[in-house]
Amino acid sequence: MPQQLTPTNLNQLAKEFGTPLYVYDADKIKVQYRKLTSAFGLDTVFFYACKALTNINILKYIRSLGANIDCSSINEVRLALYAGFTPNRILYTSNGISFSEIEEAHDLGVIINIDSLSNLEKFGMKYGHSYPVGLRLRPNIMAGGNLKISTGHDKSKFGIPVDQTGQILEVVDKYHILVNDLHIHTGSEITDVSVFLKGIAVLFEIVPLFKHLKFIDLGGGFKVPYKEGDTETDIPLLAAKVKEAFANSPSAAGRNLQIWFEPGKFLVSECGYFITEVNVIKETSSTTFVSVNSGFNHLIRPMFYDSYHRIENISNPDGAEKVYSVVGNICETDTFAWNRKLHQVREGDHLVFYNAGAYGFEMSSNFNSRYKPAEVLVKDYQALLIRKRDVFEDLLRNQIEVL
Repeated sequence: MPQQLTPTNLNQLAKEFGTPLYVYDADKIKVQYRKLTSAFGLDTVFFYACKALTNINILKYIRSLGANIDCSSINEVRLALYAGFTPNRILYTSNGISFSEIEEAHDLGVIINIDSLSNLEKFGMKYGHSYPVGLRLRPNIMAGGNLKISTGHDKSKFGIPVDQTGQILEVVDKYHILVNDLHIHTGSEITDVSVFLKGIAVLFEIVPLFKHLKFIDLGGGFKVPYKEGDTETDIPLLAAKVKEAFANSPSAAGRNLQIWFEPGKFLVSECGYFITEVNVIKETSSTTFVSVNSGFNHLIRPMFYDSYHRIENISNPDGAEKVYSVVGNICETDTFAWNRKLHQVREGDHLVFYNAGAYGFEMSSNFNSRYKPAEVLVKDYQALLIRKRDVFEDLLRNQIEVL
């Protein structure tokens, strides 16, 4: 298996492992991670936002590259530990969760970010200054590809609003809480590096109020290209601007604050390919439908986020181009693409969806009692099955027959 995946290789994998099928290119993950480390250097720490893709083999591979890991639930923390991450390399950022999750994160010894005054109060009452903690703040900045993936604006549920800094300080002072990290995350698919600079400016206004700070966490949200001609976030420019901002800020002067980022989609989106098989070609007066053996039960992003995924017919790459609408086979409207140019599609052909590594399998379900797909990792010239395709017994798992 060549290291660089091609349509021909993907077609071979579809024949070998069946469809629908998720395929991940380990080398692409490494390329993306090296872009970050080469631009920022050793003074910046990257935590993989694992909610994008949590297959245990992906977590182990990313750990081997040297990245830390960012978790959004206590079960992701458990997965990270299972994958071999040590507690000091695991960041747990809570979001409207029961305080019991924070207690468990504390007992596991991982890094904790708290996102509400309520849980900050509970943390202070129980732990005082015995365990350092970070604060997720809402900077009231609009950013991201669309509203559904914008998390830092003034109507977002995420983080403690920065205008409540006074209340934060009251709780911190009351319980002598050791705050060593300030965290923000403004959104996803950010191309304008000035968004990160706005966030830094917001944080630097309050940095002097926290005497024990060691880290500034700027979240993630780096853009990856989806369409031909798309660009990704200019990482070297971002690195230069962030370093300049820290160097020139009176608030940061003498503090030696370490910079953290939480890339998720940036690391795994382009590594992923989702391969389907064409079930039916349906000619209508309005369009020609291509119905594949999948739906939003396997790849929900187009229906959920209006996301664009480049689609290619890898069975007939030299066929004449025609306009099609690609749809799924579940009993809901599950359109992947309207009026998309593809090389002539025939029943039985394989179509590949690009940029399927992030929030593809991770957001899949068994809706319509359909099986979840298999997953394959291509690493060191080998195609490795890393998740079996569901079978009927999986649909019954955990059900209890009482009738």
